[in-house]
Amino acid sequence: MELRQLEYFVAVAEEQNFTRAAERVHISQSGISAQIRQLERELGTELIDRSARTATLTVAGKAALEHARTALAAAGALNQAVSEVSGVIRGRLTVGMVIGCTVTPLFDALAAFHQAHPGVEISLLEDNSDRLVDGVRAGTIDLALIGTATATPDGLDALTIISERLVVAVPAGHPLAKQRRVTLRDLVAYPIVCMPPGTGLRTLLDQACASQSIQPVIALQASAADAIADLATRGLAAAVLSESMAEHYRDRLTARTIDDVETPALLALIWKTTHSPAARELLVYSRQAFTKPDPR
Repeated sequence: MELRQLEYFVAVAEEQNFTRAAERVHISQSGISAQIRQLERELGTELIDRSARTATLTVAGKAALEHARTALAAAGALNQAVSEVSGVIRGRLTVGMVIGCTVTPLFDALAAFHQAHPGVEISLLEDNSDRLVDGVRAGTIDLALIGTATATPDGLDALTIISERLVVAVPAGHPLAKQRRVTLRDLVAYPIVCMPPGTGLRTLLDQACASQSIQPVIALQASAADAIADLATRGLAAAVLSESMAEHYRDRLTARTIDDVETPALLALIWKTTHSPAARELLVYSRQAFTKPDPR
């Protein structure tokens, strides 16, 4: 019986799906299946019921799950104790980043951390903000850069990187480009292109509309700011972006702050209070990278 087999078993039990579990532990689906089969042969019984679309635990699997978690936690505590004594940090970190957001300081932090601690394996995962928050809460993601409408998601710690107003960005000939002030009701008179549900910008827009009992027409959705800007440039819809996002497209789009949406859109680094030595050290590098003075 190997620790990796217990890790794979716990992943399948929690994800209830072999494919998602394989993605989580970074091996192939056939690999995770073979390792769990080997574990079942050693224990002399099936742990996973594979007869349905969802992978569920057998009675034996339910009995084994907490013991497997305890064994993994003990192994993790052993590694942590030795690392703290020896001063050598090892292990594996999973870092999350919201889709479509290229933030140079995060990459700088990862590069500096890797150079200082080459024994730590780093995985970078892109997803929408809601799923990244869930991953950090569940402990499958150590640190994540998310877009959010709240300064600190419940149960987590956060460092706000950017705090900006929502803007509408449209081509020069669009009626909104001719207005000096734009309100939410002005905006929803036109089709909108914005990010999908689960992203910070969309959450902020939806909350603002709900507070005024407004039903916007979301004509198009895209996860990347470039795609949103391209669609708006072609006159298909009015783009909803943050101030710094819209700044990148000022050569072809006119941006107007949405006056009555005063709650800012936030880009934040989030983590759990209790984390590994490697995660704590990466957080130090991240703080340094994001708090460097702007050379401009």
